[in-house]
Amino acid sequence: MLLKIYNTLLKTYGYQGWWPLLSCKGTNPTKTGSMRGYHPGDYSYPKNNLQKFEIIIGTILTQNTSWQQAEKALINLNTINALSPSAIISLDSRMLRSAIKPAGYFNQKASYLKNAARFFILLDNKAPARDELLAVKGIGPETADSILLYAYSQPEFVIDAYTKRIFSHLEIIKREDNYPMIKQLFENNLPKDYKLYQEYHALLVEHAKRCYARKPYDDKLLGRYAKKRNYEL
Repeated sequence: MLLKIYNTLLKTYGYQGWWPLLSCKGTNPTKTGSMRGYHPGDYSYPKNNLQKFEIIIGTILTQNTSWQQAEKALINLNTINALSPSAIISLDSRMLRSAIKPAGYFNQKASYLKNAARFFILLDNKAPARDELLAVKGIGPETADSILLYAYSQPEFVIDAYTKRIFSHLEIIKREDNYPMIKQLFENNLPKDYKLYQEYHALLVEHAKRCYARKPYDDKLLGRYAKKRNYEL
């Protein structure tokens, strides 16, 4: 069933081209925000370490806020040439907090960005392990999986609030199910393919913005898949 839901979403919305990048001359067909860095059907991104790092700081900036606000913070950092690990580390803390203020929690996130920058340098071009990421203050399970999936093309399924909202409404998961349980559900019932995981996560976000922005939810597209947990997935 999870694959059928994916195919329905893909047929409806098309390829999403996540993660958007300031340095990518891409498109922005249906997305919120002003960034045109989406690259539908092109999985060659990120192409270099700076783009990887941009994704990493983007995953931190978008914590507990909308992508539009995270995007404003990224644009501010880009304006002051602070989209590299060394620039983030050397940047005056007050200037950093001011630049990322649109993303909210700017005191906390400024510290998290510096932690991530130091960690990225220590990686020395290697892909991080999930446990290594989770040991960095400011990087939790959702952020770690986003980094691995989008920056390093690793098949780690990202579970966010939209995913929980949709699948609890469809009664495929329970509201009290925790992150590891939901992640395991998806990874056990889908091919282990980072491209599919990228698209699925992005499609769920797009669908949630359209159908789950306010209650009562009326999901005509996926309503046919609503079922009890004891049914076969």
